[in-house]
Amino acid sequence: MKKISINIVLLCAILLVSLAGIAQTQIISEELLLMNDSIQLPGTLTYNKNLDRQPLIIFVQGSGNPDRNGNQPALGVNANYIKVLRDSLNKNNIAFYSYDKRNVTQANMPALMKHFVFEDLVEDVSTAIHHFKSEKRFNHITLLGHSQGALVALLAVSNDIDKYISLAGLGTSVDMAITRQISAQNESLGQSTKDHFEELNDTGAIKEVNPMLLSIFAKANLDFLKSYMKYRPTDEISKLKIPTLIINGTKDIQVTVKDAEALHKANPSSKLAIIEKMNHVLKVIENDSDNLTSYSNVNFPLSKELITVITEFITQQ
Repeated sequence: MKKISINIVLLCAILLVSLAGIAQTQIISEELLLMNDSIQLPGTLTYNKNLDRQPLIIFVQGSGNPDRNGNQPALGVNANYIKVLRDSLNKNNIAFYSYDKRNVTQANMPALMKHFVFEDLVEDVSTAIHHFKSEKRFNHITLLGHSQGALVALLAVSNDIDKYISLAGLGTSVDMAITRQISAQNESLGQSTKDHFEELNDTGAIKEVNPMLLSIFAKANLDFLKSYMKYRPTDEISKLKIPTLIINGTKDIQVTVKDAEALHKANPSSKLAIIEKMNHVLKVIENDSDNLTSYSNVNFPLSKELITVITEFITQQ
């Protein structure tokens, strides 16, 4: 009898390993190249092949030039946070699509050097929505915008979108946010920032840029900044009629909890989730000193609470 029991245990163990192997093969990854006119938007779609219908997230990334996985090697950002988020949500039977931002792909650079404004990013999201809106594999679509992408996604919401998530999205216009961030470090430089934004808004140019602010107010950035700063996220989110979730982390040093609260106040029917110890790249940080380190280190864990909150919001009827 003892020998039989051992064999049964071994058989169960083998079965479990086999089932685990099957579960791992359920997730299919498709490489897609979407085109917004001449702009190339290479991306990745992942989904559970064993489900006839499942919800889809279209992820809209933040500022800079993040790729579909959330990395910006030139800036030392290698946290892989979008990919880890993708993998985690796939396990909960949620399909996920993300793409390289238009300024990642080298073939797009000549066009971007000629013209690049905030609305171009919104059109890129609309391209993705148009591609997936008739997909029978997906029963509904959620736009999830992170950081700058929260406003981009918000402006791209259409009748084909069922739900919207703001993840670390600003509650103020970008000029106010940047001025606030710089003023916290240097009050005088913050005043110069405010003056530059006002001049840009009034004249469309800046005659003499403070040398310490050239990375922000370089001539090549001015058209984009002017088109970006005219939007007030609270005004835009107040117009939404679809289910809305607003998320922010208490360890986020780029976007504050107050931003999330302002968005929620502007749309009281939205759901607000403040996640303890989560930072801007969605990682759990115990010590403030580890915050920036987590941007370049994939070993910091993604917030499990974030996965739970998003999954519950998307799967609820």
